[in-house]
Amino acid sequence: MNKQSTFEMDTHTTAPPRSVRILGVRLDNVTSDDAVARIVAMALSGSPHHVMTVNPEFIMIAQQDAIFRATLEKATLCIADGVGVLWASRLLKRPLAERITGVDTVNKIAPLAAQHGIRIFLLGAAPGVAEQTARILEDRNPGLIIAGCYSGSPRPEEEEDICRRIESAHPHILLVAFGAPKQDLWIARTQSRLGIPVAIGVGGTFDFIAGIAIRAPHWMQAIGMEWFYRLVREPWRWRRMMALPRFAAAVVQSKINGRRDSADGR
Repeated sequence: MNKQSTFEMDTHTTAPPRSVRILGVRLDNVTSDDAVARIVAMALSGSPHHVMTVNPEFIMIAQQDAIFRATLEKATLCIADGVGVLWASRLLKRPLAERITGVDTVNKIAPLAAQHGIRIFLLGAAPGVAEQTARILEDRNPGLIIAGCYSGSPRPEEEEDICRRIESAHPHILLVAFGAPKQDLWIARTQSRLGIPVAIGVGGTFDFIAGIAIRAPHWMQAIGMEWFYRLVREPWRWRRMMALPRFAAAVVQSKINGRRDSADGR
């Protein structure tokens, strides 16, 4: 299948998806396959797009951080990465289609990128992790072009060097693993300069693909307990996990108050 036929088959991906709002934050109501199709179409389009993987922590940060909230609002695609987000959407009678994790998204993008000559740059995570992730993705997807890897950091003093590295690599997709909210604020700050067709904040995705972090068994993922599995394995995350009960309380209060955000986030 050539690029032209891909565009003909996926013309629906150019239309904005339906969206819902949870505590004022927009989430696009797409399936995993639809999200991946849209991302591939964005990569082939040439114009810049920002994709955000939204979980309860993102939504709670947005309640206090106006810049991050604006970044979420401006993003091209906001996908639901977190079982808590799905729970909230159902409680508020605006159900999202499914959870779409960063790991699953990258694993689905990779074979399509190999097929269509889409170049990917991996930025972030601990030193060596992006390179290990690149080797695994290339082994699984013959023909995949990893245009570059760099751990880097979102610190302002590193920004010029990182931008030069990315510019010289000419990727179609930039995956940024700096963690929330830094990764997406970094993308928003640099995207006009870089002009990359797609930039996605992917959190701990590289760690999972490289085997540094271990995902919960499928049965725990299915019942929405992946967060608990990760907390047991990484107890230092407890401070970040405190966003979950605060998020749940805020959603329940929103339900009690009968607050009705717009069903269409655009």
